[in-house]
Amino acid sequence: MKLAKTRLKLELEIPCLYSFHYFEFSKDFLFEGEQHDCWELVYVDSGELAVTAGQEGYVLKQGDIIFHKPNEFHSLRTNKRIAPNVVVIAFECRSPSMDFFKSKMFNLGNFERNLLASVVKYGFLAFEPPLNDPRSNRLIRKKEIPLGAEQLIRTNLEMLLLSIFSQEYKDVSKTRLSTMAREQDDYELAERSIVYMREELNRELNLERMCARLHISKSFLARRFKKQTGQSVMAYYKHLKIEKAKTLIRERRYNFTEISDILGYPSIHSFSRHFKHATDMTPSAYSRSIQARL
Repeated sequence: MKLAKTRLKLELEIPCLYSFHYFEFSKDFLFEGEQHDCWELVYVDSGELAVTAGQEGYVLKQGDIIFHKPNEFHSLRTNKRIAPNVVVIAFECRSPSMDFFKSKMFNLGNFERNLLASVVKYGFLAFEPPLNDPRSNRLIRKKEIPLGAEQLIRTNLEMLLLSIFSQEYKDVSKTRLSTMAREQDDYELAERSIVYMREELNRELNLERMCARLHISKSFLARRFKKQTGQSVMAYYKHLKIEKAKTLIRERRYNFTEISDILGYPSIHSFSRHFKHATDMTPSAYSRSIQARL
């Protein structure tokens, strides 16, 4: 008798991992942030963790898990009081059901915590250390791997997602909101941006290179920087250039052509126009002013 086969529907599939980490962070750890085109989960095994996800800041406590959707900017820091242990896994999943996890956070029960513990267990068996280095995302297989270890990582991770999904876990993100975490991230982003601008005063600012250095998108930088400083990135950078030019003029060690070269202007005329537009004085007039002599 010929039997008819029934292909099973797979609600969620995780074909590959991008990174796998178990961190024991110091109490003053800071990860400045990134965005990438895959999913990432962050689970607090012990302690507390401040996380920025897109536009919001959260405080995660023991048992909390948050999911970062593809291309969402995210960063994290410890609270300088408690050194937390944290699981971070970046993975591929193109199933439409993943929409359920967008911008959500859950506090896991015992069953789901055991599933995640199995993921971590088989991850340690399958991959070479270090798995606690935030700068290293490349996974290297061990030469001798227990039979089925990688499949058990996948199976337990898929079961974790399915359990959260099917149990209709309550989204606790609203109760974990922390404007302080987000504002601190904004402040530090502005500070790091300004440090970078000062390093680039000898040439024209390249926003693509700046964003690559800061691991953020141009739109995110523009929005957060203006909110923190009240100015656009380029306006602030031009302000820094003029302030540096004033300092160099007051020091009287260089002529205007040399100052123009030091600050990366294409010509003395370009420097003079920019200076006059910003101060309502030519460089010569500023040099003769009481302000410069003071």
